[in-house]
Amino acid sequence: MNTSEQIDKLSPALVLARSQMGGAKKDAVNPFFKSSYSDLTSVMQAVSIPFADNDLCFIQGAEFIDGRIAVSTRLIHKSGQWIESTIELPAVKSDPQSYGSAVTYAKRYGLQAMAGVPSIDDDAQYASAAIVESKKDNESKIQSDLNNCKSLADLALWWGGLDKFNQAKFSTSKDQAKKRLTGE
Repeated sequence: MNTSEQIDKLSPALVLARSQMGGAKKDAVNPFFKSSYSDLTSVMQAVSIPFADNDLCFIQGAEFIDGRIAVSTRLIHKSGQWIESTIELPAVKSDPQSYGSAVTYAKRYGLQAMAGVPSIDDDAQYASAAIVESKKDNESKIQSDLNNCKSLADLALWWGGLDKFNQAKFSTSKDQAKKRLTGE
């Protein structure tokens, strides 16, 4: 894996995006193995909104190197910081169909690995939805606790009880509460 010289802005954005991602739905069928899998579109759908909401994007490029398809996936933060990894796959045959298939596989595997996106079954999707709902309930409780702060001491206690992820998520709310409490 390669990175830009600094990744101090990219890393927290990627952590936040990852916390917002569900899995990629297994909505494609492999008739040879009689199994379902997450296709490239499902993986892209899993990352698109969390990436956009956290100032991230990705680009992928393909090359043909020594009879193998090489696809590089680069995750980019709006600051210009990036991380990149390359995956190489053989083409089964030496024809455009095989090359195209290898590129698609490498793009899917590369993006899924770089973004940490799991494939999910329908049952897992329901479990994932329950986790998302639980996160929403937790965020509602955090916001309610913030709204109940009556002094700067209450605010400090509330802030000290949050983990770093929630501190990052609620920093603007904390600043607004501080202004409310100090009358600024």
